[in-house]
Amino acid sequence: MKSVFTQVQNALGRPYDDLEFLLQCFSEVLAESGKQELVNLIPWINSPRQPDEKLLLSNDYIHLLSMCFQLLNLVEVNGAVQSRRAKEQDNMSRVNGLWAINFKMLKEKGISEKQILEVLPEVLVEPVLTAHPTEAKRSVVLQEYRKLYLLLVKRENQMYTRIEREDIRDEIKQILHRLWNIGEIYIEKPRLESELDNILHYLTDVFPDVVVFLDKRLKQAWKESGFDAALLNDTDLFPGLSFGNWVGGDRDGHPLVSAEITRMTLNKLRIHAFIIVKKELLALAQKLSIYLDIQQVGKAFRDRVAHLSKELSGDGQRILQEHKKEVFKAYVQLLLHKLPIDLSQEYNMTLEDRANSYQNSDQLVEDLDFLADELEKYGIPEVAQVDVGRCKRLLQVFGFHLAQLDIRQNSQYHEKALSQLVTASLGESKENRIEAVTGGKRAFLDKELTINRPFLVDHSGTGEEARNVIESFQVVSNHINKYSRRSIGKFIISMTRNTEDLLTVYLFMREAGMTLKHGDLLAAKLPVVPLFETIEDLQASTKIMDDYLSHPVVMNSLKYQSERAKSDILYQDVMIGYSDSNKDGGILASSWFLHEAQQALTKVGQKHGVIIRFFHGTGGSISRGSGPSHWFVKTLPQGSINGKLRVTEQGETIERKYAHKVNAAYNLELMLASVTAQTLLHKHLPEENDAVADLFHKLGERGRDFYRDLIGDPDFIRFFAEATPIDVIESSKIGSRPARRTGKRSMDDLRAIPWVFSWAQSRFNITSWYGVGSTLKEMQTQNSPEFEQLRKLVKYHPFVRYVVTNLDSSLAATDEGIMAKYAGLVEDVAIRDRMMRKISQELKLTRDMLSELLQKPFQERRKNHYFSTLLRAEALNHLHEAQIELLRKWRNSRSKQLPGEDDHLFALLQCVNAIANALGSTG
Repeated sequence: MKSVFTQVQNALGRPYDDLEFLLQCFSEVLAESGKQELVNLIPWINSPRQPDEKLLLSNDYIHLLSMCFQLLNLVEVNGAVQSRRAKEQDNMSRVNGLWAINFKMLKEKGISEKQILEVLPEVLVEPVLTAHPTEAKRSVVLQEYRKLYLLLVKRENQMYTRIEREDIRDEIKQILHRLWNIGEIYIEKPRLESELDNILHYLTDVFPDVVVFLDKRLKQAWKESGFDAALLNDTDLFPGLSFGNWVGGDRDGHPLVSAEITRMTLNKLRIHAFIIVKKELLALAQKLSIYLDIQQVGKAFRDRVAHLSKELSGDGQRILQEHKKEVFKAYVQLLLHKLPIDLSQEYNMTLEDRANSYQNSDQLVEDLDFLADELEKYGIPEVAQVDVGRCKRLLQVFGFHLAQLDIRQNSQYHEKALSQLVTASLGESKENRIEAVTGGKRAFLDKELTINRPFLVDHSGTGEEARNVIESFQVVSNHINKYSRRSIGKFIISMTRNTEDLLTVYLFMREAGMTLKHGDLLAAKLPVVPLFETIEDLQASTKIMDDYLSHPVVMNSLKYQSERAKSDILYQDVMIGYSDSNKDGGILASSWFLHEAQQALTKVGQKHGVIIRFFHGTGGSISRGSGPSHWFVKTLPQGSINGKLRVTEQGETIERKYAHKVNAAYNLELMLASVTAQTLLHKHLPEENDAVADLFHKLGERGRDFYRDLIGDPDFIRFFAEATPIDVIESSKIGSRPARRTGKRSMDDLRAIPWVFSWAQSRFNITSWYGVGSTLKEMQTQNSPEFEQLRKLVKYHPFVRYVVTNLDSSLAATDEGIMAKYAGLVEDVAIRDRMMRKISQELKLTRDMLSELLQKPFQERRKNHYFSTLLRAEALNHLHEAQIELLRKWRNSRSKQLPGEDDHLFALLQCVNAIANALGSTG
């Protein structure tokens, strides 16, 4: 009988040949490291064998399996990249979701080249990078795996000789040696600064090159689609791309994000933006080493050179003298010296604001446009379009700010802060309290928002919450006044419960000098964004936003912000949360009520003459909104996309999607192309009668009932606490932020990430399937025509297909045998047996009902997924056995205060990381 590995190699080919090569290298590394006893335990290339208990629970064995799974992930990513490249070799439109196939589809639907060009520059995609604690691996480990990936790609190049290929093999082994010896997991909480440095790596070292590569792919796909290539020479016509960041701005339940941290973050982002700009201008100057005297260019250009030279005084004269025969190069050098940085520093660049410096990136773009025009007149339009166009494009994306920093805080924190502020200002007497005002808090806010004056000048005497909020707002105010509003994204209010939660933020902005009189009314300089997270909040969101957009100060602020952006369209951003809605109501309820809320909120915006832009708070797992980007975009309701997509990218998702430039380009192209296509379809094709609404509303309601029946069981929390490694995850050091918002041990206080993470580790995955089986069975029994309708819809309807495919993936990762072993940790037998019976029955029913819907075996539907899961299971079983036994020992040590607790915890944390590597997901 063939081994599982041989079966997978035969079925899927090349990636697993690469895996065999890497594992052979790894076996040599282990032997050279004196770990011969581990060599025969490397999975897949050896016959499966059970290590003895001592070895099974050892740090070395767990580390071995963790590395093997990471190598498997690496070759599968590379395999997917190579598969896409092979398909595109013949025809770019063979790869689903990208520019070429979308252009082909739009042409087939009668949408013209002109109509596409009208929408293209209005598109804006903005991934927002967060440090939510779902990345279990240290940054230094991630860096080594990035290098290893590049060597694996290099090894495929046939140009290298046998000797050169041996050298590549040696380099691979050196990295594996380092990875074997470097500690893989965090033993101390990572500092915010290190989390920011990891984000800066992507923003500075990955995305600039990716942006340029993306633009080339757009032009290639445009040309291959039969469109006029000349029409896309201007980078101003390209779709917009921007990046957001939460590290250093997300305060929700994170006491370490102080005003000083936010100030440091904004300055670091600005400095790294100038690192990109400086590099690009230096490269452009080299490309323009064209012998040309200043008298040979047009008068307007000569005048601009003279003006720049005069502004820079001594530096300007020196530059002109050094490059007197290379006027274009001299011009770029003048632009370089107008950057507000200290150019004398090669490393550790610092900001240096001077009177003659650029105040914003738009001024530099104008000067680059001036240069491009002169190059065109001189007769080298290709240089103008490509080389100058590259600089312009990167400035349009990164500006002088690199990424927009969002400021997020919880509504209840703001409520407490406002109470402290008012008390410090008006005194503690009962009649001065907000609640004592006739009409309550709303009347108080309405009255205060007619006046543009702060409560206090000195806030030192207010409470801790008030000081924290106001100081952070003052940092933001100072930064945007000194530099640019582009550096700040949104003020996001998590757990928005009512309009007052949003209006409260206006008072804090007023306190920090971020409001002004615009016309006859007060206006806020920056947007305030609600975050609707629970099912109830989503259902209440329509009423809240209708009330909010009816407020005169809100509408006046939107008009002011629109004028500042030189737009005649009013936008209001709304963030919707996929994590807490799932934790709150289960997968069916979360999927549908998010969809329904977007439909209703879009109509509310239309009522007020405002376009609602949705910010999707998705995570890395199915339970938290993850799924293929192009399929996700297709599910968005008619009229809700409007060319804009803002979405969170969290934890291990960032590494999985963006660690390697080709893969990063693929994932960004999926979003850009899909958003463009769906915007055009929504705009030009009539809305079809949606057969899904009534059907899925019922499914969502009943799915929530069945799901809440489980989590509302009086014994559920105890079962959860003992049958999953939630206590280990809460003890882990994978993020600087606490696992709970306030430290209380309750479902409400537990963050969605460790909730999902712990169920995934124990292979229950209830967050992404529980309640589905009962809901579908009820529909089949009570209303078979509706069930038959659902069976038809799953074949073609984007929303239904997306939900069911995600369910399918989640069930594939759910393992009854492993679930039962974790349940064995529950000490009360009666609770264990009753809860497991309930969960197992629902799992079987869900599998059966999904088979009824899809009518095709998983192996045929999802060949790659099936074989990858099969391969992983062989080694995963040992990891789960180790984790379960270590959990038993660790909990016993803790309860009886026995020695060895810390050793068990360290091994458990390694297990958590290894299983996360194996599953390709944490929370």
